[in-house]
Amino acid sequence: MLELTTPVQYVKGIGPRLAEILATKGIATVGDLLHYLPFRYEDRLNPRGIAELRPGEMATVIGEVRNSGLFRTRKMPIFQLTVGQGRSKLRCLWFHGAYLQDKFKPGQLIALYGKVEQDTRSGELQIVQPQFEMLGDAGGDGDDKAAASLEVGRIVPIYESAGQGRVTARWFRRVIRTALDDLTPDLAETIPAAVLERLALVSPREALWKVHWPEAGESLADLQSSRTPAHIRLIFEELFFIELGLEMKKRQQKAQTGIAFQLDDRVRQAIKKILPFHPTAAQKRVLKEIAEDMQKPHPMRRLLQGDVGSGKTIIGFQAAIIAIESGYQVALMAPTEILAQQHYFSARRILENAGYRIVLLTGSLEADRKREIRRHIAQGNAQLVIGTHALLEEKVEFAKPGLVIVDEQHRFGVLQRLKLMKKSGEGSEDKNPGEPDVLVMTATPIPRTLALTLYGDLDLSVLDELPPGRTPIVTRRITDDRSPEVWDFVRKQVAKGHQVYVVYPVIVENEETELKAAIKMYRELSGKVFPDLKVGLLHGRLDSELKDQVMRMFQKGELQILVATTVIEVGVDVPNATVMVIEHAERFGLAQLHQLRGRIGRGAAKSYCILMTGGKVTEEGERRLDAMVRTNDGFEIAELDLELRGPGEFFGTRQAGMPSFHVANLIRDRKLLELAKREAAAVIDGPNSEITQVEISRALVALRTRWQHSYGLVEVG
Repeated sequence: MLELTTPVQYVKGIGPRLAEILATKGIATVGDLLHYLPFRYEDRLNPRGIAELRPGEMATVIGEVRNSGLFRTRKMPIFQLTVGQGRSKLRCLWFHGAYLQDKFKPGQLIALYGKVEQDTRSGELQIVQPQFEMLGDAGGDGDDKAAASLEVGRIVPIYESAGQGRVTARWFRRVIRTALDDLTPDLAETIPAAVLERLALVSPREALWKVHWPEAGESLADLQSSRTPAHIRLIFEELFFIELGLEMKKRQQKAQTGIAFQLDDRVRQAIKKILPFHPTAAQKRVLKEIAEDMQKPHPMRRLLQGDVGSGKTIIGFQAAIIAIESGYQVALMAPTEILAQQHYFSARRILENAGYRIVLLTGSLEADRKREIRRHIAQGNAQLVIGTHALLEEKVEFAKPGLVIVDEQHRFGVLQRLKLMKKSGEGSEDKNPGEPDVLVMTATPIPRTLALTLYGDLDLSVLDELPPGRTPIVTRRITDDRSPEVWDFVRKQVAKGHQVYVVYPVIVENEETELKAAIKMYRELSGKVFPDLKVGLLHGRLDSELKDQVMRMFQKGELQILVATTVIEVGVDVPNATVMVIEHAERFGLAQLHQLRGRIGRGAAKSYCILMTGGKVTEEGERRLDAMVRTNDGFEIAELDLELRGPGEFFGTRQAGMPSFHVANLIRDRKLLELAKREAAAVIDGPNSEITQVEISRALVALRTRWQHSYGLVEVG
């Protein structure tokens, strides 16, 4: 009998070679295989007759191959297949279909799925680019008929193929059926009985069978939307154990010894002394949450989330003062040298006059300078240490670390946060009475669903108010054939004494694309369009010294227009910049567009973001641009961005520490996630009249043995 933990190679029909292919899909065990769910289902219980088909509908058709062939047009080769049912015929077309040339033989039985269309010339019905599966010969017997029992006369699960098509949906059906037949009948229930009863969840065995082999009466709509009782059981189970792990981690952190910082009148006066402006109500509320955390005897683990320009940096500096005034050091880690330097200049402007000692440590510093700074850090002379990944180097040791601030956390990954925190354990016991506090800051608004998973171990503070005097940014969309109007508007803004960003998606031209490039457009704008104005160029390939020089010139007002790539997306603060022109705006992600727009509107003057588009815009591109024009609300934009791109790509790169979901989908399953979080917290609160200690222990064992490999968050913190 197979167990859920049995290596997948021991399932009949797999073996070591196919197990390697399955590993590329994250399938290592029988449990992984059975949680590899169909991405859709076909109703082959009642397949459509060709004569019944209507244009515009999605349909499954089972028919017999009549003939096929490849014909070439000026643009591309097109493969045509004709299938029949009695006298009825249906044409199927595949563009660039040369690879199908020897695939079909007359008489074969085939299942097709796709959108029915009507040919405008002949009026005949056809399906373009249908998905298809071979079902055997129409008059076959023996093995063909046995295989066909899984293929026709039922609702059939359709799986994504693997190994570049070597492992097909048909193969998955056979192997998953075999695994279910050989699965031990004693599948342990790991969710406490009270939770099962409250949510009316089916047993794990029933869920696994019915999610792969639905019964004839099951709603096809519920199957396609993953809302059958079988789907809900498996989705809830996955989310429940992820939330259980995060809840355990959170409580373990609270049980650790931290530093109880003092917050007396002396410290309050020190905080007030550095404030460059009157704080907003949101800033006061958030500082209070952080200060209360820092006074507690366990380590603070808090996420500070605020839209661009909401004042996160000043909150970070205020938290730093609480730690420094208690005799501790503070580390502030930023993802780029530009951002680290900006924090350093801001810190010197705001904190140095009050007597605080600040150092900057980045990878590009000369070796002698790095050694000297590391010595100051190790001796405790440096009170606020600002840096990039260089802070993570083995040679960097803190004398008495009290607070770690990580800016733009999503660009690091959870494990790097842990590495910086662990540096606290390098001194003696009297120097380090406890784990340092951690404040994670991000200007990327994170949808609640991601905050509950990716940052589920952190308490959340939100800056949801912009400082007074900030006017909302006006965003307009325009096609690039109207660029003369845009450049005329830019000239008028510069004449009023304001500065302008012009952003391009690429640095240099590429023959394969028609995208305008920053270097070429810099030459055109500085030489032809604005020969009388001071135009600068900033992109990622410039060495850091030149980047800094250009940025400083722009900040000082020595440049009126800055032509740039997305290198300016994070951390550039020029209050006098009031116009952002983004060319080929349709090529940027939504979060990226919002971050770029956040570079303007930082002063009192009215600011304008102009989204210029070139060529045809995709449907998804239209939704992104419409959202930018419609709203300045970062949280609304983040929700749409998550919906458009999916959680795995929300931050542009696959997140280190992002849970990998087998069956759950954070966008579709938001309500189940909220429910799972509540139920997980209730279980950890036990034992009580509802939940026994045995049930809690069973759930925690399941968490460690079966779910731990799916995400690393239980170990991080």
